[in-house]
Amino acid sequence: MNRLQALTAVFGMLIIGSTAAQPEPTLLGLEDVIALARGQSPAAKQAETRLKNRYWQYRLFRSDYNPQLALQGQIPGYNRDFLSNRLDDGTINFIDREQFNSGMNLSLNQPLALTGGNLSVNSNLNYFSDQILDLTRFNTTVVNLRLDQPIFGFNPLKWDRLTEPLRYEESKRSFAEEMEFLSREAVSFYFDHLDAQINYKIASFNLTNNDTIYRIEEGRYNIGTTSKDKLLQVELQLLRSQQDVAQALLDLETSGLLLRNYLGLRDADTLILSTPDYIPEFTIPLADALSYAKMNRSDYIAFERQRLEAERDVEEAKRQRIQTNLTAAYGLNSASTELSTAWNDPNVQQRIDIGLSVPILDWGRNRARIETAMANRELNQYVLDQETENFDREIITLVRRFVMLRNQLKIAKKSDEVADERYLVAQNRYLTGKVDITNLNIALSEKDEAKRSYIRALRDYWVAYFDLRRLTLYDFAEERLLYVPEEE
Repeated sequence: MNRLQALTAVFGMLIIGSTAAQPEPTLLGLEDVIALARGQSPAAKQAETRLKNRYWQYRLFRSDYNPQLALQGQIPGYNRDFLSNRLDDGTINFIDREQFNSGMNLSLNQPLALTGGNLSVNSNLNYFSDQILDLTRFNTTVVNLRLDQPIFGFNPLKWDRLTEPLRYEESKRSFAEEMEFLSREAVSFYFDHLDAQINYKIASFNLTNNDTIYRIEEGRYNIGTTSKDKLLQVELQLLRSQQDVAQALLDLETSGLLLRNYLGLRDADTLILSTPDYIPEFTIPLADALSYAKMNRSDYIAFERQRLEAERDVEEAKRQRIQTNLTAAYGLNSASTELSTAWNDPNVQQRIDIGLSVPILDWGRNRARIETAMANRELNQYVLDQETENFDREIITLVRRFVMLRNQLKIAKKSDEVADERYLVAQNRYLTGKVDITNLNIALSEKDEAKRSYIRALRDYWVAYFDLRRLTLYDFAEERLLYVPEEE
């Protein structure tokens, strides 16, 4: 066993000894942390709740096009008061009044998405009773067919049918993107804790190592083979190592708490993370990345929805100038003093109204409204064109950066291995007196920095990997779509 392995074993024994009375630590890999983040983290539950909320909003939109059966009524309606009555001679007489006035109406309404109108079938019963006059009346509408139709007006149902399915589809794709963003955030918290864990391990190793070196230098000083200056240099290095261990332990506890909070872990178990040394090998054709982004990404659905909403606003502004409404009704009604005969021999009930509202002088109000909507539509198109170019550029940059990061990761891993080997050589030469403490410290610093650079390269690689998944909703490693639209 070489000296580095021996010191690592000592470090392990110290850790085991210090945690002997505590619960077993929880061992987690990168995939485990990502699975916990997607399955039980507070952020994941919030994303699921937003998706559920959008689903029920979509169901509400769908119900607007279905017939609605409603029962309305006033039971009972009672009124007692004094009614003023002006007599022929100009005097006012107050008459005592006590009345019951109740009614019920059953209606079936069907919105007309094609025209924006409403067709309804109604049936109602009204009851009136005057206790003072001892008078009772029943009024019934056996059936009444009614059409309310705007003429040349704005039809929101037509536009909602175009935009709301896009909005719902956009929300489902946004949810898939949110889950990939959760994975990316989990990667960041994972490597924050892994950094702290490795820094604590490095600091503890350096403390043990510097303590050993100090004892060696102290022995050499006692026999006169080294100077006081070198002994003090080693002692100073030992004191700094003690400070580094204290700071590294604080960072380790803080990052562990943040990771547990993000994952929704309420226990206080120690989290031990493994280094994700496995790197999947795959290629990312730029054309495919752009194609998957345009096919899957929620932003492209949002672009189409925003374009339609701009067109809708223009049409609404144009159709507000002249407002014409048609109301037509046909039915059968009857009246009687007895409830049993209230439906007998009904009379024909007919009605037709056309309401018209045309501004004569509006001081350019209508034109300003139309021009504003058209300008907003034009601005919206410019913004969407620019956003499309930005997203394409983002994909191109990310793909190229990902290839660079993968190459850097291979170099960082090799550098870490070389730095470890160099330190072992320097350590052996120091023990035999062939190099001084300064060269040994340089080798130690390079070894530590190489390890930290390797972890940073791993972090950058996996963050970019999940950024790429989020922006394209495609897993290039497993060659599968991360979102598949459901068929209606």
